[in-house]
Amino acid sequence: MKNIVSKKIKELRLEHGLSQMEMSEILKIDQSNYSKYERGIFEPNTEMILIIAKHFGVTTDFLFGLED
Repeated sequence: MKNIVSKKIKELRLEHGLSQMEMSEILKIDQSNYSKYERGIFEPNTEMILIIAKHFGVTTDFLFGLED
């Protein structure tokens, strides 16, 4: 699951023309930690998943690769 979430959040960020710094500001975390989400080193917690889903208007199932 971790790699799926990593890929999905990176794809969404790029599709919306956001930098990692902008995403880290949205999530109120350090840019280095956000980078680790995209690289699959850290897994976003439930709160981060919900913020990301709401920001991009997608479901959590989409982020986990359970729906297209």
